[in-house]
Amino acid sequence: MGMNGIASGGHRRRRRHGVMSEINVTPMVDVMLVLLIIFMVSAPLLTVGVPIDLPQSQAKSMDQDQKPVTVSVNDKGQVFLQETEIPIGELEAKLKAITEARGGLDERVYVRGDKKVDYGTVMKVMGRLSAAGFKRVALVTEVEQGS
Repeated sequence: MGMNGIASGGHRRRRRHGVMSEINVTPMVDVMLVLLIIFMVSAPLLTVGVPIDLPQSQAKSMDQDQKPVTVSVNDKGQVFLQETEIPIGELEAKLKAITEARGGLDERVYVRGDKKVDYGTVMKVMGRLSAAGFKRVALVTEVEQGS
């Protein structure tokens, strides 16, 4: 080294750019918007697998922690436990087996009935649930559109 801290080449070493202290959020916003669009498109596809035209209601939706136990009755009167069709006579035994595995008869059971199905068929299913000892039975509807 020569005098005054000058390198042997005759020029002083200096930093051209300081440390960048800013974060560019544009790529993160782009990723978040893409994820938002993906979830908006895929959310309607995540509903229960039995296609049912639900009646509408003004009641608010309920919060839930795990996948609920769902009994569905389609427009042909067929009864489904979750997504599996079962005879109505086997409903009590299978429901008891599922709820005992999850923690007992205290669990809420959701009944989904197509709005075209006979009222008596839905009441028959609810009667079986009551006879099996289920006290927390909820009817599932869609939110009423414009009144």
